[in-house]
Amino acid sequence: MNRRDFMKTAAFLAASSTHANILAAQSATSQIDLAVAGYPFEHVSGLITGKVKIEGCNVDFQTGKIGDLNTHVFSGPQSLDVTEIGLIPFILAYANDDFRDYSLIPVFPLRMFRHRSIFVHSERGIERPTDLRGRRVGTPGYSSTSLTWIRGMLQDEYGVRPEDIQWVLSATDSSTKDAGQISKQENVIPDGISISVGPEGKDESDLLIDGEVDALFHAAEPRAFIERHPKVTRLFKDVRRTEQDYFAKTRVFPIMHAVAIRNSLVEEHPWLPRTMFNAYSESKAQTYSDMQEKWFLRTLPWFAQELDATQVLMGRNFFTYGVGPNRKTLETLLRYAHEQGLARRKLAIQDLFEPSTLELIDNGI
Repeated sequence: MNRRDFMKTAAFLAASSTHANILAAQSATSQIDLAVAGYPFEHVSGLITGKVKIEGCNVDFQTGKIGDLNTHVFSGPQSLDVTEIGLIPFILAYANDDFRDYSLIPVFPLRMFRHRSIFVHSERGIERPTDLRGRRVGTPGYSSTSLTWIRGMLQDEYGVRPEDIQWVLSATDSSTKDAGQISKQENVIPDGISISVGPEGKDESDLLIDGEVDALFHAAEPRAFIERHPKVTRLFKDVRRTEQDYFAKTRVFPIMHAVAIRNSLVEEHPWLPRTMFNAYSESKAQTYSDMQEKWFLRTLPWFAQELDATQVLMGRNFFTYGVGPNRKTLETLLRYAHEQGLARRKLAIQDLFEPSTLELIDNGI
């Protein structure tokens, strides 16, 4: 081991020892009560059930919907100590509204490729992404994280710019029961965009079925698609292959949600961001282990084969936490937020994340 490696190892051990001492001191005094919120994802279940113990903390995990969680944090009572949050809404609140009450930790509860989120009217002759130029496209919220990823992907991969599309905001959203009410930060409209509002009382599915729009960008599967309406189909017919090819080419696995922690709490308990990161990571590791070892308990007939195929393409720890392994994905989304006129200035990764978490990486399985 050379001197540089020795010094780095010594510094790491010292930091780990200090962190352990802080936790021991915390445990020896009193537990703190933590209000934590988010979706009940499988990889978060350890925190919900208490199977993953968070040192020094009594956790009250509350399930919530992302639009409502965004509003709670940015303009609501802020009674949540740790919460899932929309990544683009957080970026916009920080860049445009000088929001500094919470910081992010690099835990990403929801990640999803977004080619699957483009739906078209089957009789409008839209066969490829370039056919979207000049078309009317409906959406419930223009500046949601999912829509930002879709627009960025269309421009980077197919040369279709946001300005090439006529945007129509639906008056209602058929996915409100799962997504909550659209937050202010999901309705930011930049300059230079052609945009109108659809008729009162019609959701995004009504707009597409009635032919008032030619296509639909929607984070969830819209009502019309779930009901298998014959006029509604996905733009990408083999969406699984398309998304796999996109990852193989770009190595980007889009991030939708992150986890935010209240800064006033961090000032009082500086050990907490790292502790929360470790707890979310441990919960995910337990889920990995369960999927690997108990695949025969799953309902899907080819679950084990699908898991194997995913790990071959994306690695064993395919749902990674931490800034380091996700730097390209994070920088891509920050670029999209600025390029699309949503964020008034281009942010750097270190602007958003709690400083003590910037070097953290989960161990995966």
